[in-house]
Amino acid sequence: MSDFLKSLTARDPGEKEFHQAVKEVLETVQPVLDRNPEYRQAAVLERITEPERVIMFRVPWMDDQGQVQVNRGFRIQMNSSIGPYKGGLRFHPSVNLSILKFLAFEQVFKNALTTLAMGGGKGGSDFDPKGKSDNEVMRFCQGFMSELFRHIGPDTDVPAGDIGVGAREIGYLFGIYKKLRYEFTGVLTGKSLGWGGSLIRPEATGYGNVYFASEMLATKNDRLEDKTCLVSGSGNVAQFTVEKIIELGGKVVTLSDSSGYIFDEAGIDREKLAFVKRLKNIRRGRISEYIDKYSEAVFTEVDTTLDFNPLWNHKAHCAFPSATQNEINGKDAQNLVNNGIKLISEGANMPSTPEAINIFLDKKLLYAPGKAANAGGVAVSGLEMAQNSMRLNWPREEVDARLKMIMRSIHQTCLDAAAEYGMPGNYMAGANIAGFVKVVNAMLDQGLV
Repeated sequence: MSDFLKSLTARDPGEKEFHQAVKEVLETVQPVLDRNPEYRQAAVLERITEPERVIMFRVPWMDDQGQVQVNRGFRIQMNSSIGPYKGGLRFHPSVNLSILKFLAFEQVFKNALTTLAMGGGKGGSDFDPKGKSDNEVMRFCQGFMSELFRHIGPDTDVPAGDIGVGAREIGYLFGIYKKLRYEFTGVLTGKSLGWGGSLIRPEATGYGNVYFASEMLATKNDRLEDKTCLVSGSGNVAQFTVEKIIELGGKVVTLSDSSGYIFDEAGIDREKLAFVKRLKNIRRGRISEYIDKYSEAVFTEVDTTLDFNPLWNHKAHCAFPSATQNEINGKDAQNLVNNGIKLISEGANMPSTPEAINIFLDKKLLYAPGKAANAGGVAVSGLEMAQNSMRLNWPREEVDARLKMIMRSIHQTCLDAAAEYGMPGNYMAGANIAGFVKVVNAMLDQGLV
Protein backbone atom coordinates (compact mmCIF):
# COMPACT_ATOMS: atom_id res chain seq x y z
CA MET A 1 0.00 0.00 0.00
CA SER A 2 2.81 2.44 0.86
CA ASP A 3 4.40 1.81 -2.56
CA PHE A 4 1.12 2.63 -4.27
CA LEU A 5 0.72 5.88 -2.28
CA LYS A 6 4.31 6.89 -3.12
CA SER A 7 3.60 6.26 -6.78
CA LEU A 8 0.37 8.30 -6.60
CA THR A 9 2.16 11.19 -4.90
CA ALA A 10 4.94 11.15 -7.49
CA ARG A 11 2.42 11.10 -10.34
CA ASP A 12 0.35 13.98 -8.94
CA PRO A 13 2.81 16.11 -6.92
CA GLY A 14 1.40 18.95 -4.85
CA GLU A 15 -2.16 17.58 -4.67
CA LYS A 16 -2.10 17.22 -0.89
CA GLU A 17 -5.88 17.21 -0.34
CA PHE A 18 -6.33 14.48 -2.94
CA HIS A 19 -3.50 12.42 -1.44
CA GLN A 20 -5.02 12.80 2.03
CA ALA A 21 -8.43 11.56 0.85
CA VAL A 22 -6.94 8.58 -0.99
CA LYS A 23 -4.70 7.61 1.94
CA GLU A 24 -7.62 7.64 4.38
CA VAL A 25 -9.68 5.31 2.21
CA LEU A 26 -6.90 2.93 1.21
CA GLU A 27 -5.63 2.45 4.76
CA THR A 28 -9.06 1.24 5.87
CA VAL A 29 -9.74 -1.03 2.87
CA GLN A 30 -6.54 -3.06 3.27
CA PRO A 31 -8.51 -6.01 4.78
CA VAL A 32 -10.77 -6.00 1.71
CA LEU A 33 -7.79 -6.22 -0.61
CA ASP A 34 -6.29 -9.02 1.47
CA ARG A 35 -9.55 -10.99 1.31
CA ASN A 36 -10.06 -10.39 -2.42
CA PRO A 37 -6.77 -10.86 -4.30
CA GLU A 38 -8.60 -10.51 -7.62
CA TYR A 39 -8.97 -6.79 -6.83
CA ARG A 40 -5.22 -6.28 -6.96
CA GLN A 41 -4.92 -8.36 -10.13
CA ALA A 42 -7.48 -6.09 -11.78
CA ALA A 43 -5.52 -2.97 -10.67
CA VAL A 44 -8.59 -1.49 -8.97
CA LEU A 45 -6.53 0.94 -6.90
CA GLU A 46 -4.91 2.43 -9.97
CA ARG A 47 -8.27 2.65 -11.73
CA ILE A 48 -10.37 4.01 -8.87
CA THR A 49 -7.90 6.81 -8.05
CA GLU A 50 -7.59 8.00 -11.64
CA PRO A 51 -10.48 10.19 -12.86
CA GLU A 52 -12.30 8.90 -15.92
CA ARG A 53 -12.14 12.43 -17.26
CA VAL A 54 -10.76 15.82 -16.19
CA ILE A 55 -12.20 18.85 -17.97
CA MET A 56 -10.45 22.21 -17.46
CA PHE A 57 -11.31 25.40 -19.30
CA ARG A 58 -11.07 29.17 -19.16
CA VAL A 59 -14.07 31.34 -18.30
CA PRO A 60 -13.86 34.93 -19.58
CA TRP A 61 -16.55 37.31 -18.34
CA MET A 62 -17.09 41.06 -17.99
CA ASP A 63 -17.55 42.84 -14.67
CA ASP A 64 -19.84 45.82 -14.05
CA GLN A 65 -17.01 48.25 -14.86
CA GLY A 66 -16.61 46.78 -18.32
CA GLN A 67 -13.35 45.06 -17.40
CA VAL A 68 -12.74 41.55 -18.77
CA GLN A 69 -11.99 38.96 -16.07
CA VAL A 70 -10.74 35.40 -16.59
CA ASN A 71 -11.26 32.44 -14.26
CA ARG A 72 -10.63 28.71 -14.49
CA GLY A 73 -13.43 26.18 -14.75
CA PHE A 74 -13.20 22.49 -13.88
CA ARG A 75 -15.24 19.30 -13.95
CA ILE A 76 -13.79 16.08 -12.56
CA GLN A 77 -15.74 13.04 -13.78
CA MET A 78 -14.29 10.52 -11.36
CA ASN A 79 -16.26 7.29 -11.63
CA SER A 80 -19.47 6.27 -13.41
CA SER A 81 -19.58 2.57 -12.53
CA ILE A 82 -22.92 2.77 -10.68
CA GLY A 83 -24.58 5.69 -12.44
CA PRO A 84 -24.12 9.10 -14.11
CA TYR A 85 -21.56 11.39 -12.49
CA LYS A 86 -23.10 13.33 -9.59
CA GLY A 87 -21.52 16.01 -7.45
CA GLY A 88 -21.53 19.70 -6.73
CA LEU A 89 -20.00 22.79 -8.28
CA ARG A 90 -17.89 24.95 -5.96
CA PHE A 91 -17.18 28.64 -6.69
CA HIS A 92 -14.42 29.78 -4.34
CA PRO A 93 -10.91 31.31 -4.70
CA SER A 94 -9.38 28.19 -3.11
CA VAL A 95 -10.65 25.88 -5.88
CA ASN A 96 -7.89 23.97 -7.64
CA LEU A 97 -7.36 20.55 -9.19
CA SER A 98 -6.31 18.90 -5.91
CA ILE A 99 -9.37 20.06 -3.96
CA LEU A 100 -11.77 19.04 -6.71
CA LYS A 101 -10.12 15.63 -7.16
CA PHE A 102 -10.38 14.98 -3.41
CA LEU A 103 -14.02 16.04 -3.42
CA ALA A 104 -14.79 13.90 -6.49
CA PHE A 105 -13.01 10.89 -4.97
CA GLU A 106 -15.01 11.25 -1.74
CA GLN A 107 -18.19 11.74 -3.74
CA VAL A 108 -17.80 8.34 -5.43
CA PHE A 109 -18.05 6.49 -2.11
CA LYS A 110 -20.63 8.84 -0.61
CA ASN A 111 -22.94 8.32 -3.56
CA ALA A 112 -22.42 4.56 -3.41
CA LEU A 113 -23.59 4.59 0.21
CA THR A 114 -26.89 6.31 -0.60
CA THR A 115 -28.30 3.17 -2.34
CA LEU A 116 -29.13 5.40 -5.35
CA ALA A 117 -27.67 4.90 -8.85
CA MET A 118 -25.15 7.75 -8.96
CA GLY A 119 -21.49 7.91 -9.90
CA GLY A 120 -19.13 10.53 -8.50
CA GLY A 121 -17.89 13.85 -9.83
CA LYS A 122 -17.12 17.40 -8.74
CA GLY A 123 -16.43 20.72 -10.39
CA GLY A 124 -16.28 24.44 -9.99
CA SER A 125 -14.14 27.51 -10.44
CA ASP A 126 -11.79 29.85 -8.60
CA PHE A 127 -14.41 32.57 -9.18
CA ASP A 128 -15.55 34.23 -5.94
CA PRO A 129 -19.25 35.23 -5.95
CA LYS A 130 -18.79 37.10 -2.66
CA GLY A 131 -19.15 40.84 -3.23
CA LYS A 132 -20.25 40.42 -6.86
CA SER A 133 -23.48 41.89 -8.20
CA ASP A 134 -26.25 39.63 -9.47
CA ASN A 135 -25.40 40.68 -13.04
CA GLU A 136 -21.73 39.79 -12.57
CA VAL A 137 -22.64 36.39 -11.13
CA MET A 138 -25.04 35.83 -14.03
CA ARG A 139 -22.43 36.72 -16.63
CA PHE A 140 -19.88 34.42 -15.01
CA CYS A 141 -22.36 31.53 -14.76
CA GLN A 142 -23.29 31.95 -18.42
CA GLY A 143 -19.63 31.90 -19.42
CA PHE A 144 -18.95 28.86 -17.25
CA MET A 145 -21.89 26.87 -18.59
CA SER A 146 -21.06 27.85 -22.19
CA GLU A 147 -18.29 25.25 -21.98
CA LEU A 148 -19.61 22.87 -19.33
CA PHE A 149 -22.88 22.20 -21.20
CA ARG A 150 -20.95 20.03 -23.71
CA HIS A 151 -19.99 17.57 -20.98
CA ILE A 152 -23.13 17.14 -18.84
CA GLY A 153 -26.67 15.83 -19.18
CA PRO A 154 -29.38 14.00 -17.20
CA ASP A 155 -27.94 10.58 -18.10
CA THR A 156 -24.28 11.66 -18.21
CA ASP A 157 -23.36 14.09 -15.44
CA VAL A 158 -25.72 15.98 -13.13
CA PRO A 159 -24.00 18.79 -11.17
CA ALA A 160 -25.43 20.43 -8.06
CA GLY A 161 -24.53 23.31 -5.77
CA ASP A 162 -21.72 23.49 -3.23
CA ILE A 163 -19.81 26.31 -1.54
CA GLY A 164 -20.54 29.54 -3.44
CA VAL A 165 -23.22 27.93 -5.61
CA GLY A 166 -26.71 28.39 -4.22
CA ALA A 167 -30.16 28.84 -5.71
CA ARG A 168 -29.16 32.04 -7.53
CA GLU A 169 -26.20 30.42 -9.28
CA ILE A 170 -28.11 27.21 -10.09
CA GLY A 171 -30.83 29.32 -11.70
CA TYR A 172 -28.40 31.21 -13.94
CA LEU A 173 -26.55 27.99 -14.85
CA PHE A 174 -29.78 26.17 -15.72
CA GLY A 175 -31.12 29.08 -17.77
CA ILE A 176 -28.16 29.19 -20.13
CA TYR A 177 -27.96 25.37 -20.28
CA LYS A 178 -31.60 25.25 -21.37
CA LYS A 179 -30.93 27.88 -24.05
CA LEU A 180 -27.80 26.19 -25.38
CA ARG A 181 -29.23 22.65 -25.44
CA TYR A 182 -32.76 23.68 -26.45
CA GLU A 183 -34.26 21.30 -23.89
CA PHE A 184 -35.70 21.32 -20.38
CA THR A 185 -34.18 18.39 -18.51
CA GLY A 186 -33.18 17.60 -14.92
CA VAL A 187 -29.50 18.29 -15.55
CA LEU A 188 -28.86 20.33 -12.39
CA THR A 189 -30.13 19.67 -8.88
CA GLY A 190 -30.81 22.24 -6.21
CA LYS A 191 -33.25 24.02 -8.50
CA SER A 192 -36.02 26.28 -7.24
CA LEU A 193 -39.30 24.54 -6.43
CA GLY A 194 -41.21 26.29 -9.20
CA TRP A 195 -39.17 24.70 -11.99
CA GLY A 196 -38.08 21.24 -10.98
CA GLY A 197 -36.57 21.50 -7.51
CA SER A 198 -37.35 19.14 -4.65
CA LEU A 199 -38.75 19.91 -1.25
CA ILE A 200 -36.22 19.23 1.54
CA ARG A 201 -33.25 19.65 -0.87
CA PRO A 202 -31.90 22.82 0.84
CA GLU A 203 -32.30 21.17 4.24
CA ALA A 204 -31.08 17.71 3.24
CA THR A 205 -27.36 17.80 4.11
CA GLY A 206 -27.92 19.38 7.52
CA TYR A 207 -30.99 17.31 8.36
CA GLY A 208 -29.32 14.11 7.16
CA ASN A 209 -26.24 14.81 9.28
CA VAL A 210 -28.37 15.15 12.40
CA TYR A 211 -30.39 12.03 11.51
CA PHE A 212 -27.11 10.11 11.25
CA ALA A 213 -25.91 11.48 14.59
CA SER A 214 -29.20 10.45 16.17
CA GLU A 215 -28.73 6.91 14.86
CA MET A 216 -25.24 6.78 16.37
CA LEU A 217 -26.51 7.99 19.74
CA ALA A 218 -29.31 5.41 19.62
CA THR A 219 -26.68 2.63 19.58
CA LYS A 220 -25.72 3.90 23.07
CA ASN A 221 -29.37 4.25 24.18
CA ASP A 222 -28.97 8.01 24.01
CA ARG A 223 -30.46 10.90 22.03
CA LEU A 224 -29.80 14.55 21.13
CA GLU A 225 -32.25 15.99 23.62
CA ASP A 226 -30.49 18.30 26.14
CA LYS A 227 -27.14 17.91 24.37
CA THR A 228 -24.96 21.01 23.89
CA CYS A 229 -23.60 21.12 20.35
CA LEU A 230 -20.83 22.99 18.55
CA VAL A 231 -21.53 23.78 14.89
CA SER A 232 -19.06 25.47 12.54
CA GLY A 233 -20.00 27.36 9.41
CA SER A 234 -23.13 29.44 8.88
CA GLY A 235 -24.14 28.48 5.36
CA ASN A 236 -26.77 26.08 4.17
CA VAL A 237 -25.40 22.95 5.88
CA ALA A 238 -24.81 24.65 9.22
CA GLN A 239 -28.18 26.43 9.22
CA PHE A 240 -30.22 23.27 8.74
CA THR A 241 -28.02 21.28 11.09
CA VAL A 242 -28.92 23.83 13.76
CA GLU A 243 -32.59 23.74 12.77
CA LYS A 244 -32.84 19.97 13.17
CA ILE A 245 -30.85 19.94 16.42
CA ILE A 246 -33.26 22.51 17.88
CA GLU A 247 -36.22 20.40 16.69
CA LEU A 248 -34.78 17.34 18.47
CA GLY A 249 -34.22 19.22 21.73
CA GLY A 250 -30.50 19.95 21.53
CA LYS A 251 -28.76 23.30 22.12
CA VAL A 252 -26.33 24.87 19.61
CA VAL A 253 -23.91 27.48 20.96
CA THR A 254 -21.58 28.30 18.03
CA LEU A 255 -21.62 29.33 14.37
CA SER A 256 -18.82 30.72 12.22
CA ASP A 257 -17.67 32.12 8.89
CA SER A 258 -14.29 33.10 7.46
CA SER A 259 -14.12 36.16 9.71
CA GLY A 260 -14.51 34.32 13.04
CA TYR A 261 -17.13 32.65 15.22
CA ILE A 262 -19.88 33.48 17.69
CA PHE A 263 -20.43 31.75 21.02
CA ASP A 264 -23.92 32.09 22.47
CA GLU A 265 -24.03 30.30 25.81
CA ALA A 266 -27.81 30.67 26.04
CA GLY A 267 -28.19 28.72 22.80
CA ILE A 268 -29.27 29.62 19.29
CA ASP A 269 -33.05 29.30 19.29
CA ARG A 270 -35.47 29.47 16.35
CA GLU A 271 -35.67 33.27 16.44
CA LYS A 272 -31.88 33.63 16.43
CA LEU A 273 -31.56 31.07 13.64
CA ALA A 274 -34.09 33.00 11.54
CA PHE A 275 -31.90 36.08 11.99
CA VAL A 276 -28.82 34.13 10.84
CA LYS A 277 -30.70 32.91 7.75
CA ARG A 278 -31.68 36.46 6.82
CA LEU A 279 -28.15 37.68 7.53
CA LYS A 280 -26.36 35.06 5.43
CA ASN A 281 -28.90 34.21 2.72
CA ILE A 282 -30.47 37.58 1.96
CA ARG A 283 -28.13 40.30 3.24
CA ARG A 284 -24.99 38.18 2.66
CA GLY A 285 -23.55 39.67 5.83
CA ARG A 286 -20.90 38.48 8.27
CA ILE A 287 -21.52 36.35 11.37
CA SER A 288 -19.97 39.09 13.52
CA GLU A 289 -23.22 41.05 13.04
CA TYR A 290 -24.96 38.46 15.25
CA ILE A 291 -23.67 40.21 18.38
CA ASP A 292 -25.17 43.52 17.23
CA LYS A 293 -28.57 41.88 17.56
CA TYR A 294 -27.81 39.51 20.46
CA SER A 295 -25.35 41.31 22.72
CA GLU A 296 -25.09 38.43 25.20
CA ALA A 297 -23.15 36.44 22.58
CA VAL A 298 -19.40 36.77 22.04
CA PHE A 299 -17.66 37.12 18.68
CA THR A 300 -14.07 35.92 18.31
CA GLU A 301 -12.18 37.07 15.25
CA VAL A 302 -10.02 34.61 13.29
CA ASP A 303 -6.47 34.61 14.66
CA THR A 304 -4.07 33.05 12.16
CA THR A 305 -1.24 33.01 14.74
CA LEU A 306 -3.03 30.28 16.73
CA ASP A 307 -2.37 26.61 15.98
CA PHE A 308 -5.91 25.69 17.04
CA ASN A 309 -9.45 26.95 16.45
CA PRO A 310 -11.02 28.28 19.69
CA LEU A 311 -14.50 27.35 18.41
CA TRP A 312 -13.63 23.72 19.25
CA ASN A 313 -12.50 24.64 22.77
CA HIS A 314 -15.89 24.95 24.50
CA LYS A 315 -17.59 22.41 26.73
CA ALA A 316 -20.17 20.44 24.77
CA HIS A 317 -21.44 16.94 24.04
CA CYS A 318 -21.54 16.91 20.22
CA ALA A 319 -19.60 18.58 17.39
CA PHE A 320 -20.87 19.13 13.85
CA PRO A 321 -18.06 20.57 11.68
CA SER A 322 -19.94 22.09 8.75
CA ALA A 323 -17.56 24.65 7.21
CA THR A 324 -14.70 23.28 5.10
CA GLN A 325 -11.93 20.70 4.78
CA ASN A 326 -9.28 20.25 7.51
CA GLU A 327 -10.91 22.69 9.94
CA ILE A 328 -10.24 20.37 12.91
CA ASN A 329 -6.56 19.58 13.50
CA GLY A 330 -4.94 17.37 16.14
CA LYS A 331 -4.93 20.10 18.79
CA ASP A 332 -8.59 20.91 18.12
CA ALA A 333 -9.45 17.21 18.45
CA GLN A 334 -7.68 17.01 21.80
CA ASN A 335 -9.52 20.15 22.96
CA LEU A 336 -12.82 18.54 21.98
CA VAL A 337 -11.94 15.43 23.97
CA ASN A 338 -10.86 17.51 26.98
CA ASN A 339 -14.16 19.43 26.87
CA GLY A 340 -16.35 16.34 27.01
CA ILE A 341 -17.27 15.76 23.35
CA LYS A 342 -18.71 12.27 22.79
CA LEU A 343 -19.86 12.58 19.16
CA ILE A 344 -18.46 14.17 15.99
CA SER A 345 -20.62 14.10 12.86
CA GLU A 346 -19.14 15.76 9.79
CA GLY A 347 -21.37 18.05 7.75
CA ALA A 348 -18.43 19.31 5.65
CA ASN A 349 -16.24 17.17 3.40
CA MET A 350 -13.07 15.92 5.14
CA PRO A 351 -13.16 18.60 7.88
CA SER A 352 -10.88 16.56 10.19
CA THR A 353 -7.17 16.05 9.59
CA PRO A 354 -5.69 12.53 9.88
CA GLU A 355 -4.27 13.46 13.31
CA ALA A 356 -7.71 14.52 14.51
CA ILE A 357 -9.35 11.34 13.20
CA ASN A 358 -6.76 9.18 14.96
CA ILE A 359 -7.59 10.89 18.25
CA PHE A 360 -11.33 10.38 17.75
CA LEU A 361 -10.85 6.70 16.97
CA ASP A 362 -8.32 6.17 19.76
CA LYS A 363 -10.74 7.65 22.30
CA LYS A 364 -13.55 5.50 20.82
CA LEU A 365 -15.79 8.50 20.24
CA LEU A 366 -18.84 8.28 17.99
CA TYR A 367 -17.18 9.63 14.85
CA ALA A 368 -19.06 9.86 11.52
CA PRO A 369 -17.00 10.75 8.43
CA GLY A 370 -18.51 13.18 5.95
CA LYS A 371 -18.97 10.61 3.20
CA ALA A 372 -21.54 8.92 5.44
CA ALA A 373 -22.92 11.71 7.64
CA ASN A 374 -23.40 14.39 4.98
CA ALA A 375 -24.67 12.07 2.25
CA GLY A 376 -28.22 13.35 2.79
CA GLY A 377 -27.62 16.23 0.39
CA VAL A 378 -26.69 14.10 -2.58
CA ALA A 379 -29.35 11.54 -1.60
CA VAL A 380 -32.11 14.14 -2.00
CA SER A 381 -30.40 15.34 -5.18
CA GLY A 382 -30.91 11.80 -6.41
CA LEU A 383 -34.55 12.00 -5.36
CA GLU A 384 -34.82 15.30 -7.26
CA MET A 385 -33.47 13.55 -10.36
CA ALA A 386 -36.13 10.85 -9.96
CA GLN A 387 -38.89 13.43 -9.62
CA ASN A 388 -37.61 15.29 -12.71
CA SER A 389 -37.65 12.06 -14.73
CA MET A 390 -41.27 11.44 -13.72
CA ARG A 391 -42.28 15.11 -14.13
CA LEU A 392 -43.76 15.34 -10.64
CA ASN A 393 -43.05 16.60 -7.13
CA TRP A 394 -43.30 14.52 -3.97
CA PRO A 395 -44.72 16.20 -0.86
CA ARG A 396 -42.35 17.39 1.85
CA GLU A 397 -43.27 14.57 4.21
CA GLU A 398 -42.46 11.91 1.62
CA VAL A 399 -39.04 13.36 0.76
CA ASP A 400 -38.16 13.79 4.44
CA ALA A 401 -39.24 10.22 5.19
CA ARG A 402 -37.12 8.94 2.30
CA LEU A 403 -34.15 10.98 3.54
CA LYS A 404 -34.51 9.60 7.06
CA MET A 405 -34.75 6.06 5.70
CA ILE A 406 -31.64 6.54 3.54
CA MET A 407 -29.60 7.91 6.46
CA ARG A 408 -30.73 5.01 8.65
CA SER A 409 -29.69 2.61 5.88
CA ILE A 410 -26.27 4.27 5.50
CA HIS A 411 -25.74 4.05 9.26
CA GLN A 412 -26.55 0.34 9.30
CA THR A 413 -24.41 -0.30 6.21
CA CYS A 414 -21.41 1.32 7.91
CA LEU A 415 -21.90 -0.73 11.07
CA ASP A 416 -22.30 -3.98 9.13
CA ALA A 417 -19.23 -3.45 6.96
CA ALA A 418 -17.06 -2.46 9.92
CA ALA A 419 -18.16 -5.54 11.89
CA GLU A 420 -17.62 -7.85 8.90
CA TYR A 421 -13.99 -6.79 8.64
CA GLY A 422 -13.20 -6.88 12.35
CA MET A 423 -13.58 -3.18 13.21
CA PRO A 424 -16.94 -2.99 15.03
CA GLY A 425 -18.22 0.52 15.69
CA ASN A 426 -15.67 2.16 13.38
CA TYR A 427 -17.89 4.26 11.11
CA MET A 428 -14.98 5.54 9.04
CA ALA A 429 -13.80 2.05 8.16
CA GLY A 430 -17.38 0.90 7.57
CA ALA A 431 -18.18 3.79 5.21
CA ASN A 432 -14.95 3.38 3.24
CA ILE A 433 -15.26 -0.39 2.95
CA ALA A 434 -18.94 -0.45 2.00
CA GLY A 435 -18.53 2.25 -0.65
CA PHE A 436 -15.30 0.75 -2.00
CA VAL A 437 -16.67 -2.77 -2.38
CA LYS A 438 -19.83 -1.58 -4.17
CA VAL A 439 -17.94 0.59 -6.65
CA VAL A 440 -15.15 -1.91 -7.32
CA ASN A 441 -17.56 -4.79 -7.92
CA ALA A 442 -19.47 -2.67 -10.41
CA MET A 443 -16.23 -1.75 -12.16
CA LEU A 444 -15.22 -5.40 -12.47
CA ASP A 445 -18.67 -6.38 -13.77
CA GLN A 446 -18.31 -3.84 -16.59
CA GLY A 447 -14.90 -4.99 -17.78
CA LEU A 448 -11.70 -3.08 -18.46
CA VAL A 449 -13.04 0.33 -19.42
